[in-house]
Amino acid sequence: MAEMTNVLERNDMNDGVGGAAELQRSFRAMGSPVTVRVVDPSPTADSAVAAVEQHFRDVERECTRFDAQSDLMRANAAGTEWAAVGPHCWQAIRAAYDAYCQTQGLFDPRVLTSLVGLGYSAGDTFGAGPVDVADAQSPTPVGTTWTPSFDEGGSLVRVGHLPLDLGGIGKGLAVRGAREILRGAQAGRAVLVEAGGDIATVGDGPHREPGEARAWRVAVESPLGGSGSAAVLDASDAAVATSSTRLRSWRAGGRDVHHLIDPSTGEPAQGGIASVTVIADDPAWAEVWTKVIFLQGSAGAGDFVERRGLAALWIDVDGTVRVSGAMAPRVLWKVPHVQ
Repeated sequence: MAEMTNVLERNDMNDGVGGAAELQRSFRAMGSPVTVRVVDPSPTADSAVAAVEQHFRDVERECTRFDAQSDLMRANAAGTEWAAVGPHCWQAIRAAYDAYCQTQGLFDPRVLTSLVGLGYSAGDTFGAGPVDVADAQSPTPVGTTWTPSFDEGGSLVRVGHLPLDLGGIGKGLAVRGAREILRGAQAGRAVLVEAGGDIATVGDGPHREPGEARAWRVAVESPLGGSGSAAVLDASDAAVATSSTRLRSWRAGGRDVHHLIDPSTGEPAQGGIASVTVIADDPAWAEVWTKVIFLQGSAGAGDFVERRGLAALWIDVDGTVRVSGAMAPRVLWKVPHVQ
């Protein structure tokens, strides 16, 4: 889940910096605050933003794991039997399987049993103070090849023996769909969708003072605490996602754990990385790559991202800030080390 990337230089509802009109709406969906910004809005902007909010509601209803009656949880309960699901859930499971195949199993959504066993069983668990789960269960490694089945009509799935968690990739797909709604409606000169740190933009951002860049600028926060930023990135015409241990960390069975699970062990990943930020064309794939890079650990992340040409910034648990060659052109400012 991408929770560590913040948009800088927010404008109010109507008047942007340098004279640009801006429409901004905020709501809560998929366990995260969602913000939509439209610069120089067109007459279609209001209806397009309303459609974006409904889109998030629809994706949440189908893909949440926190409602036993959601399409995802019914598919999980059906296991190796066919289950009828809505189009958003079908697309999310199909996208998760495509990511599983293209990453050779490094991305694997079959970690729900481990998450629940560690005590991550309620959507609003975090943010209300420290969480301490006394009766944590043993880890559940994935252990087998994932071979789900999909009908060609796009309404039936068989997910297999192990239940899925679609939290990150589901949110990425929701952001992708929202961006396409705004783009298709020609809602404005530039648009931005942000859902709990998952960001997608169209255009080069709001107007600025003469001589200043007009980029959509996002700040990557330190995963180690405090209010300082590790970097500021140009997110124009792109998607940004961050996976971090900062917010969704807790105590389970007397030890510190977090929500980024290594499928091969069923345990929270312990490779020396505290957060990963990726810029890509697609929000869902940005989400996927943050998880996969995180699993490489500090020893393997550098070689992994360079071989694949990924635009990535990651922060080790000792506070060292590292940037890939493909990310460097997007870095407007960064510190070498965070506290």
